[in-house]
This record gives sequence, structure tokens and C-alpha cells, in this order.
Amino acid sequence: MIAGDLVKVTRASIGVPAGTMGLILSSCGDLDADIHPDAAEKIYFLQLIGTKVVTRNGRRRRYLARDLEVISASR
Repeated sequence: MIAGDLVKVTRASIGVPAGTMGLILSSCGDLDADIHPDAAEKIYFLQLIGTKVVTRNGRRRRYLARDLEVISASR
């Protein structure tokens, strides 16, 4: 997954039901890549579509790759 991909959230959270779509804006490096290379994951920053949840970052939320499904790749 890269910035520009359209994704679907597969895990519901407060104010964001499963199935909500969003656009990946950016990603943050691997978590604990130096300590546990097998368990390294990225955090993806999404601009959500069709939700009324407004956070301090607008409608941007953070998700792990395991909670997202790519609908349309940007490349």
C-alpha cells in the first residue's frame, strides 16, 4: 500500500464502521523494525470518506495494514 491508494477499513472503531472507505495520505516507517524485524508494521494515515467523525486532524485517522483492504491501487 502506498499514498494515493483507495482502501476499505475492515475493523470497526469508535465512529468509524467497518466498510468505511478512505484514501491513504501517507505512511510512517516500520514499528520496532530494529528490535523485531518479523513483526514490523507500518502506520497508514487515511482521509476518511463518508463519516461524520471529526478528529483534531480533520477526518484523518491512523490504521495498521492488517485493518485495511485495498480497493484501488494508485499505480
